[in-house]
Amino acid sequence: MLERPVSPLSNSGLPAVSLISIAQALLVAEHLSFRQAAGVLGARQSAVSRRIRSLEDTLGVSLFERYHGGVRITAAGARFFDRARSALAQLDHAVKIAGAAGRGENGHLRIGIFSSIAAGFLRHLIRTFREQHPDVALQISEIASREHLALIRKGRLDVAFVMGTPAVPNCEVLQLWTEQIFVILPQGHALCTRKEIEWEAVRDEHFILRHSDPGPAIQDYVIKRLADLGHRPSVQKFDVGRETSVHLVALGLGVSLTSEATIANCFPEVEFRPIGSGTDTIPFSGVWSSKNDNPAFRRFLSLARALAKKWSKRSDDVTMPSLAGRTVRDLMD
Repeated sequence: MLERPVSPLSNSGLPAVSLISIAQALLVAEHLSFRQAAGVLGARQSAVSRRIRSLEDTLGVSLFERYHGGVRITAAGARFFDRARSALAQLDHAVKIAGAAGRGENGHLRIGIFSSIAAGFLRHLIRTFREQHPDVALQISEIASREHLALIRKGRLDVAFVMGTPAVPNCEVLQLWTEQIFVILPQGHALCTRKEIEWEAVRDEHFILRHSDPGPAIQDYVIKRLADLGHRPSVQKFDVGRETSVHLVALGLGVSLTSEATIANCFPEVEFRPIGSGTDTIPFSGVWSSKNDNPAFRRFLSLARALAKKWSKRSDDVTMPSLAGRTVRDLMD
């Protein structure tokens, strides 16, 4: 039962009434007895009677006709109670909704993604959160990382998942998971006979990368790894998306690199092989504003932290299988 009084409405011209008084009046109307209503409330009958009389004086109407055997509801009282029940039900619903939102049980969550969600940590995180909080509305966008970070700073995005661990002013950055790097080969390529590929084996390959993320980061990585071996790689950039870049490999324009979540997708005429003996990995981080107080996001972040710990241990325990096939089965949902 609502226990707080309604504050006066300074500009409405309406009388200030108490929610307690309204609730008690409804109870009297239900039992048609001050005595029974007082018994339910655990209060003195005289106290309930005085409160209802005060309510009637404030409203300027009689809600009840009193007689020796109990009370009868007046015509004005019947109209008042009909509306009062509806108003209190709506208010009670509003209180519950507000409480649920404050606990992160509903509301909205705006997520920016960069990594593929075909498999891996991010897919598992979003699925688990949806199962635990089905009433939270999710908004997911997939654009360049720099655009995501700009939206974070403007307060238009709750969290962005990006490659690496960037330093972002006025934002929190937390590395959550890593993904192994895979080389994408056209079917029939000589390296497809190998289960695993060393960097030395791709030194003379022509690499297809993207102008957009993660193209620049991958290019820097490729150059560094092959430079360590004394080679300068051949790199060509295309202004295309992730899927199209894979199809370009299938068409024989070169080879490319990707992270392990991507290889759960079904792409024709290409094969994936891990590169660098499993030691070449890409870190992925969550980025959010330190001022973000969205309860749904706080629940999401708490879940991400917990799953990241389990995922790290899981990854440490996983032994990469033979990859004659196209996917890493033990890392898929």
